[in-house]
Amino acid sequence: MPNPTPAQPEPTARRRIAVVSSSRADYGHLYWVLRALEERPEVDLRIVATGAHLSPGFGHTVEAFEADGFTLEAAPECLLDSDSDVGMAKTIGVGVLSLADLFGRLRPDLLLLIADRYEMLAPAAVALALRIPIAHIEGGDVSEGAIDDAVRNALTKMAHLHFVPTATARRRVLAMGEADWRVHVSGAPSLDHLVRSTLPDRAGLEQRLALPLDPAPLVVAMHPVTLAADETADARALLEALEPVDRPIVFCYPNADAGYARIVAATRDFCGDRPDRRLVTNLAHLDYWALLTHAAALLGNSSSGIMETPSLALPCVNIGMRQEKRERAANIIDCPGEAASIRAAIQHALDPAFRAGLAGMSNPYGDGTAGALIAQVLAETPIDDRLRIKRALDLADGDRPAFIQ
Repeated sequence: MPNPTPAQPEPTARRRIAVVSSSRADYGHLYWVLRALEERPEVDLRIVATGAHLSPGFGHTVEAFEADGFTLEAAPECLLDSDSDVGMAKTIGVGVLSLADLFGRLRPDLLLLIADRYEMLAPAAVALALRIPIAHIEGGDVSEGAIDDAVRNALTKMAHLHFVPTATARRRVLAMGEADWRVHVSGAPSLDHLVRSTLPDRAGLEQRLALPLDPAPLVVAMHPVTLAADETADARALLEALEPVDRPIVFCYPNADAGYARIVAATRDFCGDRPDRRLVTNLAHLDYWALLTHAAALLGNSSSGIMETPSLALPCVNIGMRQEKRERAANIIDCPGEAASIRAAIQHALDPAFRAGLAGMSNPYGDGTAGALIAQVLAETPIDDRLRIKRALDLADGDRPAFIQ
């Protein structure tokens, strides 16, 4: 009789990692993290798109995943068609209901979340209830002028692994009581595009924008200020400051926060039928990076200005309190949300001497190698009780954590 076929070893189960994206912005940040996870044979990647991705008003960007070759696990609706803080709160609740069913069925080994959007409270709360460990990107940063700051800190304390953008952010996460081995300095993953992506050429970009890029345009990324009594006052002041500007201006769509519809309406009125002004609902992340390489300056209150423009030595006018206390590089020009101050800051940003002085500057948010590091840690960290159970750290004299000097 022939020898029986020897028994084959049981295949090692792949680690199921779910990643949630809620908007075009965080998808751009997660892109190279997702690619790096796809390349790991031990990882079973499951991508969930929700929030503004499903909204036609925000460009229905859920289609970008398939266009980029990713397979979506699910795309649950949660974003209310609203422009109020009540709508924001209800969006979190709808997200919890949808994601509870999804994660209850999927049962991922790990859940990866990024940054500080209020919608991310929903998957974090569901994972906590279902005992799914959470990994979080960009904890330890600060933006005191928006509810994002509290959301980011809440996600940090709910998370079991941390990928922070800077050494200072790591110290801040440790000061919150997180164990040293859980916190990894990765840099900001959005910067991976400058190292790994091929940016569109100028001619194609001009065609898609229907806008010439000579002279160099101003790019505006202005969002509602969610902790301000008037969420849109800074945006109105910016539009007033821009009225006399005689060069192309490209406006990016604001986030889905209370007040966004008023900013959109005011921006559309400002652009009117001017051929040198554009409001872009959905600017693909590579088009956005390419646009910044041709820009004269970035204006607004977006984290992109703080975290990404330093890699291009691009002048950035940061308006108002939304990014208060975030680490800054030499290219950032801070100003209050007043038209005269904004106008003076724009003039400073456009001064050739100021831009020339930025040559050779470094970016405190990293060098474009975050994706591979994040994927490696997610793939190799043991998923056991040491990861799942977060221990309180011993206190030193004066009831301060022992690692704080």
